Amino acid sequence: MGKLELNKKQKKAALYNAAYDLFISKGFAKTTISDIVEKAGVAKGTFYLYFRDKYDIHDKLIAHKTAELFYQSQKALEHTNCTDFKEQIYFVIQFILDELEKNTALLLFISKNLSWGVFRGLFHQEASEEGYPFYRSYLNFLSKSSKTYQNPEVMLFTIIELVGSTCHSCILYDQPIPISEYKPYLYKAISGIMDSFSS
Repeated sequence: MGKLELNKKQKKAALYNAAYDLFISKGFAKTTISDIVEKAGVAKGTFYLYFRDKYDIHDKLIAHKTAELFYQSQKALEHTNCTDFKEQIYFVIQFILDELEKNTALLLFISKNLSWGVFRGLFHQEASEEGYPFYRSYLNFLSKSSKTYQNPEVMLFTIIELVGSTCHSCILYDQPIPISEYKPYLYKAISGIMDSFSS
C-alpha cells in the first residue's frame, strides 16, 4: 500500500473512531459533522470524500463495527482445530456474543441496526476495500463441509437475524433469561435452521 493510500485509510479510520466515540458519548442526534471532524483532526472537506452526511457515516460505521466483529471471530477461529462447519458457525457466534457481553456500548450501538441490509454490501462489494471478507470465508468454510446446504446466503441471513434479534435483551437486561441460559436454546435453533437448509 502506497503512502497516499495509507494516509487515506488513516483519515477514514480517524473519522470512524471519532464518530463512534461521539455517538456513544453524546448520542447521534447531538453529534454534528463539525464535532466529528474536529475530534478526528481532519478538514471538513475530508469528511465528504468518504461520507455523504451524518446518516451515511452512522450506517457505514455500524457495518464497519459489525464487520470487525466477524473478522476478529474469523481470526480467532483460524487458531483453533475446529473443522466442522456447524461447529465453526457456533464458534463465530460464541465469539461475537462474548465480545458484545464485554462491550455493551457497542451492543447498544449496533443491536437495533444489526440487520442483513446494513452490512450485506460490506461482505460482498466492499469487502476488499475494508479488508473484512467474512462472506468469502463463510463460503470457504461451507465448501469444506461434508454436508451440502441450499441457499447459503439465505441461511446466513436467517442465522444473523435470529442472533441479532434475540440476544440484545438477554445480554443487556437478562430478559427473558440471561444469555448464559439462553445460549443452549439459541444453538439448538441455529442447528435446526442449518438442518432445514441441508440438502
